[in-house]
Amino acid sequence: MNIIDKKTPKMKAIIWTKYGGPEGLQLQSIDKPIPKENEILIKIHATTVSAGDCEMRSLKLAMWMRPLIRLIIGVRKPKRIKILGQELAGEIEAVGKDVIQFKEGDLVMATNGFNFGGYAEYICIPDNRENAVIVKKPANMTFEEAAAIPLGGFNALHFIKQGKIQEGSKVLIIGAGGSIGTVGIQLAKYYGGEVTAIDSTEKLAMLKSIGADHVIDYTHENFTNLGKTYDVIFDIVGKNSFSKCIKSLAETGIYLFANPTLFRTIRAKRLSKKTRKRAIGGTVDYTSKDLVYLKDLVEAGKLKTVIDRTYALEDIIEAHKYVESGQKKGNVVIKIRK
Repeated sequence: MNIIDKKTPKMKAIIWTKYGGPEGLQLQSIDKPIPKENEILIKIHATTVSAGDCEMRSLKLAMWMRPLIRLIIGVRKPKRIKILGQELAGEIEAVGKDVIQFKEGDLVMATNGFNFGGYAEYICIPDNRENAVIVKKPANMTFEEAAAIPLGGFNALHFIKQGKIQEGSKVLIIGAGGSIGTVGIQLAKYYGGEVTAIDSTEKLAMLKSIGADHVIDYTHENFTNLGKTYDVIFDIVGKNSFSKCIKSLAETGIYLFANPTLFRTIRAKRLSKKTRKRAIGGTVDYTSKDLVYLKDLVEAGKLKTVIDRTYALEDIIEAHKYVESGQKKGNVVIKIRK
């Protein structure tokens, strides 16, 4: 009997070996994935390091979430998820026989949500099912720029739409200098808002460059002491007093909080019973409809991504350290292919 030795194709990937510091991320050679009948094999050109990636890796999450994450992913070390990275852009190399929306050679941007997998040369993603979302890459964006659209875009769009912003609405965005805030500013301006953006000193020039009408340096000023009110307050970081944020709302204003806690959620429900003000939190759905909407805005010249730094895949540890430093302006991108 002749046995033909067919070597399994390999790829480079960053393997998440343990909970804790970024040193637990290791560059390894592993088997290249093979797409199932409903899956798309994407040759990844770029991905990002998000705050969510860092929080998952380190388990710097709410206390009640930590044991739950360990039960789902692995008690002592990560087992079910080995590769982090939630968003990406690349080229479709192959498709399963049940895939009808895409074909080999299509240039795409995508998110695999909390199934992760972006820190690798290849990934298999279901065809817009099971919380995975794939759309064609904007024609006027590089892979690096497109990779940074999904997460910040989904979160910003979800909340900004609920703010019911109209021409002349006064909008305050707290924590505006990250991936969500930079998209939030542009969306609020697109809908006609007058935007005040809050972040640290070194981010203020960037915030103005993408459309913020006014900026506040939180290291020198507390917006709650300025005596101004806003139609919409979009609080991305959740570090300000709930009651003081509500006091800074106009009579029928809307407070949007992107990091819902049990305390804020309870107070949000009580608020509408006592006043005409509203507070809205909740989770964000990832849909192809929303990603196509964001793509159309990009191609119309109404939306762009802000990229602070770009790292090679092998420099993932340094990228994680930088994101955790809190200095990130917009997005940190991992360029996988030259």
